Amino acid sequence: MKIIKLTRMSVFAVVTVSLFVLGGCASLPQRSGLVKMGTQPITLIGDPIHVGERAPCFRAVNDQMAVYHFRPGDGKVWILSSVPSIDTPVCNLETDHFNKVAGSMGPDVGIITISMDLPFAQKQWCGARGVKNITLLSDYRFHSFARHYGVLMKQNGLLARQVVVVGKNGRIVYIQLVPNIAHQPNYGPVLAAARRAARAAN
Repeated sequence: MKIIKLTRMSVFAVVTVSLFVLGGCASLPQRSGLVKMGTQPITLIGDPIHVGERAPCFRAVNDQMAVYHFRPGDGKVWILSSVPSIDTPVCNLETDHFNKVAGSMGPDVGIITISMDLPFAQKQWCGARGVKNITLLSDYRFHSFARHYGVLMKQNGLLARQVVVVGKNGRIVYIQLVPNIAHQPNYGPVLAAARRAARAAN
C-alpha cells in the first residue's frame, strides 16, 4: 500500500477544503463509479464537463498570491491538468513531465497544473525542481476549478486527476479523467489533441 505524505501546508489545505465540502457542496452534482484511490471508490463533486462544450471560466491563486482568471477563447490552446497534490510521487512525475514537454508544444499551447496545495508549497516545489515552463495554480481559496470541472473528491477534499485540452475558440476538445488517481495520465492522446488544436483555425 502506498502512503501519501503531505506537507504541513498541504494538510492545512486539505482541512480547509474538507470544511468546504461538508458545508457548501450539498447542491452540486455528485458522481460515483468513475474514479478510485487504490481500491476505494471515490465520489466526485461538481459540474461534469463534456467535449464540445465551452470550457468553464475559473479563478485560482498563483504563486504570488494574486488571483488568476482563466478565460477560454483567447486564441491559445490550453492543457489543464488537475492533480491531488504535488507533494505525492505520481503528481510529481506528472507535473514534471508536462514541464519537460511544454517547450516542444510551441507558443500557441499553454499548460496549467492545478491542485489544492497552498501557493507557498507550489512555489517551493517549482523552485526545487527548476519548473519554469508551466503555470501552477492553487484552488484552495475559491474551489472554482473543483466545482466547474467536476473533480472535487468528496472523501478527501482534493482534486481528482484529470487532463483537459481547451481549443483556441475556448471549447473543450479532449478530456481524460484518470480512473485511478494512483496512476499517471496517458500522455500521448493529451499531447496529440493539443497539437491538433494548435494547428486548427480559430
